[in-house]
Amino acid sequence: MLALTELPRAIAEWGALAVSMGTLLATAPRGDGHPVLVLPGFMTSDTSTRVLRRFLKALGYDAHSWNLGRNLGPRAIGAQGEKLVERLAEVHAATGQKVSLVGWSLGGVMARLLAKRAPTHVRQVITLGSPFAGSPKSSNVWRLYEYMSGTRVDGAHTQDMLADIAARPSVPTTAIYTKGDGVVAWQTCREDEDARSESIEVHGSHCGLGVNPSVLVAVADRLAQKPGQWQRFDRERLKHGWMYPRGR
Repeated sequence: MLALTELPRAIAEWGALAVSMGTLLATAPRGDGHPVLVLPGFMTSDTSTRVLRRFLKALGYDAHSWNLGRNLGPRAIGAQGEKLVERLAEVHAATGQKVSLVGWSLGGVMARLLAKRAPTHVRQVITLGSPFAGSPKSSNVWRLYEYMSGTRVDGAHTQDMLADIAARPSVPTTAIYTKGDGVVAWQTCREDEDARSESIEVHGSHCGLGVNPSVLVAVADRLAQKPGQWQRFDRERLKHGWMYPRGR
């Protein structure tokens, strides 16, 4: 049922964003200009993250697209993620700063991989509805993923990479998820909390996460933290804290 209602719920989130964008920009913390690399979800391209990148640029961040076309898993980033590592290195070299990674769905899984492959280039990782834990078959699209990516989710290579990705990166990590997710099991999108990792629950659909006002506020709040001073998300200190579910 959640899958069947994904599209209308995502459209509603677009509508909510259109109404609230001015308020969000006025109240969200300003950025410090550091680079942010935004990674799209499965079968989508940089077009899908345009709203998110424009929002971040309006706040003062140096937001970058991934420039690897449509996200078809290894076919887009290389068997070992080498193309994506190269893209991160380009942004790091051009700016001279560590790069924050924001990944939507499969893009977030890849962001965690990047943080493992090149930790010295990464400032923090934020994932949006990204199934990095549990079985890769806990999804409504795993068969489509196998077909489009040319990769078996239960293959040895994939399993080894997923085990690496599931382990927490060495950089601060935020996992944003929704229990209304109609594409992947929300339980696979959560991170256990410790001094450098957290999970934030929002209301919404999977396909609308990149335009969901509560997601944009949370992303802006996370990116605004100074290096070395990362603290877990606290909805109580936000003007829009009412948007977030209480409890775990």
